[in-house]
Amino acid sequence: MLAYLMVLVGSVTVLQANPTAEWRYLVAVLPVVPAALALSIFVRALSRLDELQKRIQMQAFGFSLGATALLTFAYGFLEGVGMPHLSWTFVLPLMAILWGVGTAIFTIRYR
Repeated sequence: MLAYLMVLVGSVTVLQANPTAEWRYLVAVLPVVPAALALSIFVRALSRLDELQKRIQMQAFGFSLGATALLTFAYGFLEGVGMPHLSWTFVLPLMAILWGVGTAIFTIRYR
């Protein structure tokens, strides 16, 4: 996470100083590199879970996917009637928060 934050701050700083540079697109996506590393670490951590924890995580993920889809779908309609446009960068944090909520719900269910 620290690597991601460092690359993110660095790329934003460089882009603000060079808004018309030819290489700005490459710099803009540099934060994806540490995010991809985090994904590989996350997948390895999931593979080490026992069967019950895997089941809980799968149900929590399904909950977060469905809830995120419904919320973004609904907000899309609200944008059509005047609500402000939101950036796509809000979708992943929303899904992560809902995954945490789903994990809590399904952990309690299995107690």
